[in-house]
Amino acid sequence: MALRRLTTLIAAFALATTTLTTAPAHAAVGTTGFTAVEITGDGGVALKANVIAPSAGGRHPAVILPSSWGLNDLEYLAQAKVLAGRGYVVVSYTPRGWWLSGGEIDTAGPKDMADLTRVVDWTIANTAADPARIGAAGISYGAGISLLGAAFDSRIRAVGVLSGWTDLVYSLYADQTRHRQSAGLLELAAQIAGTPSAELTAKMNDFNANVNVDGVMAWARVRSAATYLDRINANNPAVLIANGWGDTFFPPNQLVDFYGRLTTPKRLELRPGDHAIAELTGVLGLPNEVWTSLYAFLDEHLATGTTSPDPIYLKPLNATAESYPTWAAQSSSTTRYGLGRIRTLDGTGLLGGAVSSGWTKTLPADRDTVAGGGIVLISNGAAAITGQQPSVWLPFVDRGRAGVWAAERPSSAQRIRGIPKVHLELSGAAATGTVVAYLYDLDSLGTAKLITHAPATWLTATRSVDVKLPATAYDLPAGHSLTLVVDTVDPLYYDENESGDSITIGGGSYVDVPIR
Repeated sequence: MALRRLTTLIAAFALATTTLTTAPAHAAVGTTGFTAVEITGDGGVALKANVIAPSAGGRHPAVILPSSWGLNDLEYLAQAKVLAGRGYVVVSYTPRGWWLSGGEIDTAGPKDMADLTRVVDWTIANTAADPARIGAAGISYGAGISLLGAAFDSRIRAVGVLSGWTDLVYSLYADQTRHRQSAGLLELAAQIAGTPSAELTAKMNDFNANVNVDGVMAWARVRSAATYLDRINANNPAVLIANGWGDTFFPPNQLVDFYGRLTTPKRLELRPGDHAIAELTGVLGLPNEVWTSLYAFLDEHLATGTTSPDPIYLKPLNATAESYPTWAAQSSSTTRYGLGRIRTLDGTGLLGGAVSSGWTKTLPADRDTVAGGGIVLISNGAAAITGQQPSVWLPFVDRGRAGVWAAERPSSAQRIRGIPKVHLELSGAAATGTVVAYLYDLDSLGTAKLITHAPATWLTATRSVDVKLPATAYDLPAGHSLTLVVDTVDPLYYDENESGDSITIGGGSYVDVPIR
């Protein structure tokens, strides 16, 4: 009940402040005010919803807003009011299994897809919505339902995917590593604010116990837009994808890959922050860049038909925003940094130069260090607000538990743009294991700011491992050292290391860094 009251208070605050803080760029039109409704979903399930629309006669473009995981249709009151003032019919609804909606949580599965179609039907039949100009958008769960819905309902002509996913398998098992904290928070929210289905409960139990992996992945594929990419391309909706560089729920590489294979009108935006952080102030009714971009995108594809800017918009972690015609255009070259022999004096190796051989570095397979990806939502969320990346003091990284390699300090800034890749040659490793690679910006005083990181797990005996670090945009200042730390434990993730095992990294290892 406390969570329900908090959501209601936030929504009330958002509604009260919207008129003052998020006035649309063009003259606002009169609206009908909000009306609470109940829409009959698939199988007769009652879906709680609210509607607001322009008060003027005639047909209007419409936007359907499914609420986020753990929240309800009150989430979008502020933005619904703005959109209605811009000439849109807006229907916000609570997906099945959440709050006062009936049924059980389907996790963007077939029942949720059928429900979205019923909501589209209801919107056309009961409002002044133009059937040829229907959009769907949302944050997180609402984003996923909207994008998946565009594969199953060709009437959806524009989609706003804000902090959403395209590949749920990757979100749960990226590089064969289970994401512990993010999955745990999703499970907790379902228990507090929803009615989990037996299927969801079983799959989460299997995930946590690391059993029936094939079954969990099959369940996740059904709930992944990437599975239905051909159908989305055939339906040809316009798709806006906006996410955070540091999203610990839905890391951005899956979105970059999906965007590259999408043939519809499209736009990709990446900004600092963790999951749903970049668009949070908009939910509270405050000015917000993500929502403003969504307005323009919806206007272009459902209303005015205005010309869009370059389709790639990137806001680096520590630089001003940039636009590009394609994803590939942001980087002009790739620099390969070979990992070198560890120095006895300080336990640090050279990162850079030709890939070398004849050295090894052995790590205990079950020991953590101060190097880390932070705390889900909090660390990268705070970074988006303060402009300061999570950091460690590098001398505190235990060289007995981690490998550390630092590059020479360049005389000019290096603009890292894209997906860095780490290749590690292994010897003597157990049949299963996990490593975590962290790419840092090291200043002259020993403070290392996290640029990007990722774990990688192997489940059969291997002699090498390749890690695609999450996409990033970061300006390494002149005089700073690009630094790689590799250890074997991070609380963000489950690992496959056994106590007493060790992992030996050796010659032939390197890091590829895309440079602008």
